[in-house]
Amino acid sequence: MLYKNLYGKKFRLRSWEKQDLSSLVKYADNPNIAKNMTDMFPHPYLKTDGMAFIEFANASHSAHIFAIEVDGEAAGGIGIHPEHGIHRRNAELGYWLGQPFWGQGIISRAIRQVLNFAFLNDNEIGRIFARPFGSNTASQKVLEKNGFVLEARLEKTLVKNGELEDELIYALRKEKFYSSIHDLLMI
Repeated sequence: MLYKNLYGKKFRLRSWEKQDLSSLVKYADNPNIAKNMTDMFPHPYLKTDGMAFIEFANASHSAHIFAIEVDGEAAGGIGIHPEHGIHRRNAELGYWLGQPFWGQGIISRAIRQVLNFAFLNDNEIGRIFARPFGSNTASQKVLEKNGFVLEARLEKTLVKNGELEDELIYALRKEKFYSSIHDLLMI
């Protein structure tokens, strides 16, 4: 891993640790978070799920997965997942934050930090994308605030909790990130 810690206002991005298990379960076991995540993010979120995730996040191939630490606790997660093969110039951004910390600007600043980390440390990555559900307007707004543009809306292609959801594809190009970094850092 190239960095163990990235700092932002009110939070720190760092590697996941085994000691994070109780706070991970405490914040992840929330239906308001799970409803906006893929089915790989379980609900209820149990200790066994947390142990498996921490192990996965610390595997050598997962160097871009960070805990979002707030007030000394792992209160969320954020990661950049590089694609392979013909898609190797792309990486997917994924994130979540414990509900008590919503609306404080933490996730927006964490996204900015992890974008800078990814673009600086992986020369292959030229485009980072995220796929929020059509119903997740908060995630759409935070992506737009960070310079992402909507590339596609795939209507009723996802099934979450028995409901059809639109899949949105937001993306940010490396050139655009660095041409607007000054403006983004001022937010």
